[in-house]
Order: sequence, then structure tokens, then C-alpha cells
Amino acid sequence: MGDSVSDATRHIPRLGGHDGNGDRTQTFGHDSDLSFVPFHGDLSAAELDAVAALPSGSALLLAREGAGAGARYLLDSDRTTVGRHPNADIFLDDVTVSRRHAEITRSGSVFELVDQRSLNGTYVSGERVERSQLRNGDELRIGKFRLTFFSSPRDLPAANS
Repeated sequence: MGDSVSDATRHIPRLGGHDGNGDRTQTFGHDSDLSFVPFHGDLSAAELDAVAALPSGSALLLAREGAGAGARYLLDSDRTTVGRHPNADIFLDDVTVSRRHAEITRSGSVFELVDQRSLNGTYVSGERVERSQLRNGDELRIGKFRLTFFSSPRDLPAANS
């Protein structure tokens, strides 16, 4: 039913963990690239405008790698769910993403990424984390997806002169 995992693949135990709902998350193979490669590219004019327009207390995730590369996700609520579950606030449709992979919580203008016991883990700037406060420019790795976190410019400390 719209699942990207074939029936033949779904029942091979070595491919991943069971989430209790009859669904499986595929683990990364030994040849998977889990290296941390910071984003050094220039943002497009539209992306720069989107970041500049963020109101205080909000943030933006820009998808850099994965099936949804180029997608933008606005973080403007106290709790944002991330995963392969169709009801996730940020739906990442790939078998390397757990159905309930992570949550992003907000307290004031501070955002924190919390792994939800995902099979492949959650990474912030190359480090596997269970919980991590997000800083402007952090790279998030969720399954095969790489996303860059941008805080509202209104919440950033003034640049040193």
C-alpha cells in the first residue's frame, strides 16, 4: 500500500528493525556514506529570502541530500515530529528513516533535536546524538537525508564588530 519496500525485502530480518507495526526500517549497509560533509554551498536567493523572513522563535530546515533535496521545512511549533510515518510533521519517505525517527522541540527560540530510538540514529554535524541543541548552520542527518538548520536571524546574537 504505497510502501516503498517490496514484499520480498520487507521480511528479510537482516535489513532492519521492527517498529511494532509490521513495518521495517532498512539499516545502512557497510558501504553507506555516513561521513560528515558540511554544507559550504551558497544559498539560492529564494533560500536567503526564506531565512531572512523567519519570524522570531522559528527556524528552517533546508534539505540538502535525499529524495527531497531542495525542500524547506518551517519549524514554528513547540514540537515537530520527523519520520517515515505518513502523519509525521516532516515526512521523509525512505526506508533508512524510522517511522518515528526524531522530534524537534522548541522552547522560546531554542530548538533541540531528540532521537526517538531510531534504528539508524540521528546525527548533528557528524555526531550521533540522542539529544542535541541545534545551532545555526548545523547539519542534521536522518537516514539518507541531510538537512541544514537555520535559526531566525532575529534570534541570533549580534555579530561581533
